Amino acid sequence: MLGGEQVRDQIVEALKGHAADYIEIRLEESEATRLQYRGRELEEIGLTTNLGGCVRALVKGGWGFVSFNDLSGLRQRVELAVRQARLVGRESSQFAPVEPVEARVEATVGKDAASIPLAVKKRLLDEYNQAVWSVPKLQTSTIGYGDGRKRVIFASSEGSYIEQERADVSLRLVAVAREGGEVQQVGLSLGSSGDFAAVEGLHEQVRERAERAVELLSAPQVKSGEYTVVLDPVLAGVFVHEAFGHLSESDFVYENDRLREVMVLGRRFGGEHVNIVDSASLPGLRGSYKYDDEGAPASKTYLIREGVLVGRLHSRETAAKMGERPTGNARALDYRHPPIVRMTNTFIEPQGVSFEEMVAEIGEGVYAKNWFGGTTSMEMFTFSAGEAYMIRKGRLAEPLRPVVLSGNVFVTMGNIDAIGNDLEMNQGGGCGKGSQMPLPVSNGSPHIRISKCLVGGK
Repeated sequence: MLGGEQVRDQIVEALKGHAADYIEIRLEESEATRLQYRGRELEEIGLTTNLGGCVRALVKGGWGFVSFNDLSGLRQRVELAVRQARLVGRESSQFAPVEPVEARVEATVGKDAASIPLAVKKRLLDEYNQAVWSVPKLQTSTIGYGDGRKRVIFASSEGSYIEQERADVSLRLVAVAREGGEVQQVGLSLGSSGDFAAVEGLHEQVRERAERAVELLSAPQVKSGEYTVVLDPVLAGVFVHEAFGHLSESDFVYENDRLREVMVLGRRFGGEHVNIVDSASLPGLRGSYKYDDEGAPASKTYLIREGVLVGRLHSRETAAKMGERPTGNARALDYRHPPIVRMTNTFIEPQGVSFEEMVAEIGEGVYAKNWFGGTTSMEMFTFSAGEAYMIRKGRLAEPLRPVVLSGNVFVTMGNIDAIGNDLEMNQGGGCGKGSQMPLPVSNGSPHIRISKCLVGGK
């Protein structure tokens, strides 16, 4: 197992005596399981292990980065990273200070997925696949399961030495039904920070998802237009992550002139009831950790407080460049990548409105649930809901075929006129940015009501 005094001595020795403003070493040992079904067949199954590391060096504002699979010759790797940094460094280095840390963080899980035999995982996924295919009119399906455990050693020239263990589990299912030329699909996505129990006992839920796909074949379409829309916690969580969270990642803000003009601290984007938070310090969530991949401690960061933009997400470099404090949001997918600014657990804080009260005030509207896909471009978004229902005279009415919601995120946030009391965190899927995906995150919200939202249908 990676660790021990001998490895520590090698790392500390490799960091000494270099003409650099800053150097860090990350060593990583990991194990991962993957099962993938396409249709009725098992397409992929495997258990992989990995061992590697990387060095990052900062010289006069320029970065050098070296990754490797052989842990020998560590000092030579550091020297190479420093030489690379010298080739590009032309300015003074900007890197916000954090207190050096010595720490050891173990993963705490319930039913440890890493201890479950591969054959047991396959048997459970076989049962889920059978449950899907017990439903008639199904055209195809996909099921993807993954779990992993990694141990990372982080050390810096500033004196930090952190050993940190993380675990993750994810499950994604899509059922596609077809009748004639009509095709509908329904998905299920969930996960946990290493607890296998989170993906057990889902047989009835899996079958219901497949049945729902078939039911949608005969469901009506909503008439396109502007409606009062209620979003469930899953779709509202995706909205806050995709449409607003990425705009709060400070490397994106710093490098984009137009976004810097829009994302000005102190600007109002919503009512006083709107509070948006990103926090890696919440226990038991997929985006949680104690220290990020630059050794900065995790924090709770308010992005929006009482409707006003008050913060953004930072690495140590972006914090220094923008004159703000580090937030502990520098994350790397693995040792082959340098850390970049990423979200962790992003959510809208709850208020006091019940779902029944929220719906009761709507004469005609749409209730949109779950999420199936979407795109964002700067402040513009388009999301496909997984389910939808008409709201008529304060009550849920007929089910609809999935709807598409689109608009400007800042206008839409200003149109949020009610926030529920039922916060839920969605732990399915993963976040992509650059070439680093899927990174474990979670997002969430209570039910929210948007007074005006463009809904696509017929």
